Amino acid sequence: MSNNSIVTLSIGNLFDSGTYIIPIYQRNYAWGEGEVKQLIQDISDYSISHPDNNYFIGTLIVYERFENGKIIYETIDGQQRLTTLNILLSVLHREFDSHIQEKINYNLNLKFDARQISTNTLNYISSVEKTVAFNTDEEYNNNIQEAYEISAKFLRNLFDDSKLIQDFYKYLRDKVCILRVSVPSDTNLNHYFEIMNTRGEQLEKHEILKATLMEVLSYDEKLSYTFSKVWDACSDMERYVQYGYTPKERDAIFTKGNWNTIFVNNFDELSNSIVFKDNSNYFHEVSADKNSNVDDKLKSINNILNIVNYNGSFDINHDHKDDAPDRFSSVINFSNFLLHVLRIQTKKDISLDDKRLLEPFDEILDSLENNDEKIVFVKEFGFSLLKCKFLFDCFIIKREFSKDKEGWSLKSLKWYDNNQVGYNNSFENKDQNDRIIMILSMFHVSTPTFIYKHWLNAALFFLFENYNSISFDKYIEWLENLAQSYLFDRYIAKEYSRDFFYNLIYINHAKSVNKLNLANQNWSNLNKGTAVENFIFNYLDYILWIEKSDDYDKFEFTTRSSVEHYYPQNPVSNIDVLDQNILDMFGNLCLISRSKNSTLGRYMPLAKKEHYFKVKPDSLKQKLMMNEEIWEEKQIEDHTVFMIDKLKNYSYAI
Repeated sequence: MSNNSIVTLSIGNLFDSGTYIIPIYQRNYAWGEGEVKQLIQDISDYSISHPDNNYFIGTLIVYERFENGKIIYETIDGQQRLTTLNILLSVLHREFDSHIQEKINYNLNLKFDARQISTNTLNYISSVEKTVAFNTDEEYNNNIQEAYEISAKFLRNLFDDSKLIQDFYKYLRDKVCILRVSVPSDTNLNHYFEIMNTRGEQLEKHEILKATLMEVLSYDEKLSYTFSKVWDACSDMERYVQYGYTPKERDAIFTKGNWNTIFVNNFDELSNSIVFKDNSNYFHEVSADKNSNVDDKLKSINNILNIVNYNGSFDINHDHKDDAPDRFSSVINFSNFLLHVLRIQTKKDISLDDKRLLEPFDEILDSLENNDEKIVFVKEFGFSLLKCKFLFDCFIIKREFSKDKEGWSLKSLKWYDNNQVGYNNSFENKDQNDRIIMILSMFHVSTPTFIYKHWLNAALFFLFENYNSISFDKYIEWLENLAQSYLFDRYIAKEYSRDFFYNLIYINHAKSVNKLNLANQNWSNLNKGTAVENFIFNYLDYILWIEKSDDYDKFEFTTRSSVEHYYPQNPVSNIDVLDQNILDMFGNLCLISRSKNSTLGRYMPLAKKEHYFKVKPDSLKQKLMMNEEIWEEKQIEDHTVFMIDKLKNYSYAI
């Protein structure tokens, strides 16, 4: 092993510091859309907020093995991130070559021990003199291919001019760093790898945050206990919040014999409804330091663990037999949900990325002048958290797994005459309930990551502000206006601000400011092939579903990430190739799953049609395209006009 076993490397240095290999015992590359987008977004956000600071993206743990007199770094941990960085640099050098000066002297320095297709795919995308065309006769790793295309599309939409992409590249090259740690030469790698994959979880940020906020209420044991119960009841995003309380507490908090109305009006009333059990071992005072940072708080780890890992009884009732923990799957995790609650409560432009979970809370607490103000804030947040989770459970979609079926659902708890509690549609009218499900699932599959779910923030904000008067008419109007704003004010707008989503929700109240402003509309954004945003396709499918287009009754939104050219760019026969401008027109495009695009990408429309008749199309737009007997230049142009007119002229009706 080298003398210097821990090295900090900028990304520029990383690709000029040896050769890396992914050993056979490692899984193949597995990052999807969520992880790839989040890595890029995190780097972009930090480069804007802290342009002069280094940004550490994690640790690369390696074993130094020697081959032909050279060190080869066997990657034990961090291979997903390392592979993604290789993909990202390939995208930047190939797709944005003319925008970037002072490039890294990049040569692919990563390969797989026993996965030749993965190695070949990395070699292919790193060869800057070639044009990327995955729909060839070669076999490629689907996940690497998808990560390349997602990165290219996301970067194009994230940076709308050459200076921004140059700034991003420079920051990535010089300021983004990774810590490379070499394990000792006598390490038993199999044993080490086993330990790494069974190691305990570190204390999560939301647990640290819980302790920080509870510290403010530590003067009153009952208030602290109440806050802890709220936190624990809300933290399981896949369980309805009522089941975080005892039956007696549910009757007091959520209305006896109903459980679908919050009966208490504030945190103090909530505290009076809680069955309080004094337990002197539960409460420990955490040392308070107004100016302490996360590292300082971690020094008090034993005190924090006493709070967040309390194992006493909360008398949580489990009498609801149908509430299996795996029945529902949430569209967001708890850490990110906390940021949505904070943003709604403060109406401030809080970042919706849980990697920065502690920062906004610390900033708010530090800005308050005295402890009384801090107490007011924490109590208000505790009640806001309960209220938002209750509204989330009732009026935000979940993925439901019940009786061997899976699908989107929008359900509330319901009491039946025999005093049994089950689930029922949140809106009694099935058509209304289905419509809310469709528009919410349309938003979700367009942004399937846990972070930056602005549609969710908008929906929760509406529900929170209109808690006492939520109706189908008002809710669907808000969501329809939100979708129109996404289309006209963001995706076809010639200009938009970087704080677009915050302004859309908290200033414009989900109403489009651009729909009637023709001068700021650029419909050519829809004729850009694979660069067209997924939201456009999903929104169009929603409109077609509303209009009961062909096969609408069999359609549901799923996570589709691949834009297909229905008339292929590179036909199998290499004849009848159309001009690229025609191929990239919106009429020739549809959104489908990655696996189908990889399988059928080079086939002509007739062959694709024969396949999809057997397995059903992925989209309603695609079904309309397949209804055409022939599919050539005229059909592409006509369908482009037809579909864009659908988007332009759609006016929702309740």
